[in-house]
Amino acid sequence: MVLGLAALGIYALDQTAKFLVVSYLTEGSTVRVLGDVLQWHYVRNPGAAFSLATGMTWIFTIIAAAVVVFIVIFAGRIRSLAWALVFGLLLGGVLGNLTDRLFREPSFGLGHVVDFITTPWLIPAIYNVADASIVTSMVIFMILTIRGVGLDGRRAVREPAVPAGVAAAGTDPAESDPTPAPSQTADGTPATPTQLAP
Repeated sequence: MVLGLAALGIYALDQTAKFLVVSYLTEGSTVRVLGDVLQWHYVRNPGAAFSLATGMTWIFTIIAAAVVVFIVIFAGRIRSLAWALVFGLLLGGVLGNLTDRLFREPSFGLGHVVDFITTPWLIPAIYNVADASIVTSMVIFMILTIRGVGLDGRRAVREPAVPAGVAAAGTDPAESDPTPAPSQTADGTPATPTQLAP
């Protein structure tokens, strides 16, 4: 449910923002929202995220479709809210850009993605809500991986280190103590009461 809601929320936000940009901005125009911190700059991108690898639209369309199918099939194995959020953000972002590639000009499967967000102080690129969602999912993915959080939400626990000598012998140190028991003499024979007396 978390995965589905996250994906639906990102997809709706991405497509709504793109609809408003296409409806009210002129391609190539720039609107300063917060000076040089945040600007709208409407462009159409035939390549990957952040305007990379232009001219390979069909390849990215196929990859995006494969990612969507993989997430849908893989979703049933997720038992962690954090991992559900990761795949929900990824699914919503991929679907957002895939919709552009399938249904926007110039043709089906070769459509150009609408990019409009620019933050010159942060990165020299123009992106959209879907791109930001995909990057965010990757950041959370790395954090969860580094912390050792599994798909079930449990963290991997390392086994305590065993001394090398004990591991090699395969015995308990207490069992290999050469000191004779109080009821025995040094040669291993039963001790008499006189021998045990202080």
